[in-house]
Amino acid sequence: MGPIASGLISRPDFGRFLIWRTRFALNDLLSILTGVGLAAACGFRVFVPLLVLSLGARSGAMNLSEGFHWLGSDLALLALGVATALEIGAYYVPVVDNLLDTLATPAAVVAGIAASAAVMDGLDPWMRWVLATIGGGSAAAAVQIPTVLARGVSSLTTAGTGNSVVATGELAAASALSIAMMILPFLGAALLVVLTVWLVRRYRRARAERELALSPAS
Repeated sequence: MGPIASGLISRPDFGRFLIWRTRFALNDLLSILTGVGLAAACGFRVFVPLLVLSLGARSGAMNLSEGFHWLGSDLALLALGVATALEIGAYYVPVVDNLLDTLATPAAVVAGIAASAAVMDGLDPWMRWVLATIGGGSAAAAVQIPTVLARGVSSLTTAGTGNSVVATGELAAASALSIAMMILPFLGAALLVVLTVWLVRRYRRARAERELALSPAS
């Protein structure tokens, strides 16, 4: 016998409970989508999503998890702004961009985990960190690895002259995805799917071009 049939919960109260529980479930889903999307954006640029997140928190448009409220401080905003500017500029410097790629993958994974955990404010701490580590870390790595390969192929086939095009595309993707996840998570999720398909195709093309460039001339 259920709680309604037994009289423990009236039908109106049970209806309100369902509405309350559905609302919280939707909020949890949105926070997870936002976290994974921001983590994926970290795969394009480490600091751009964190800067967008800091701006959102500073303006009051974004709620942060316990322990991450410092992201909305003036000091964090300033530090992330400087780091973002340096990162963007460095990727337009030949050779330096390739050197950064050796550090970018682990940095992107760490940033992705942090960004995910920072926005999953409605979840229990243990669940937040599990999802942030598995979902956020994997999303950041899945995006970062193809971009490293694409830049390597560009360096090999164009002597680095085409790397600025790659850098601009990555910056645009990181910015658009970060902003979309902050404003409209479902739209951001759709954009993430599109970017994922594009990355898979780009990865396959870059790998084929690399094998062709490294193969001995017939």
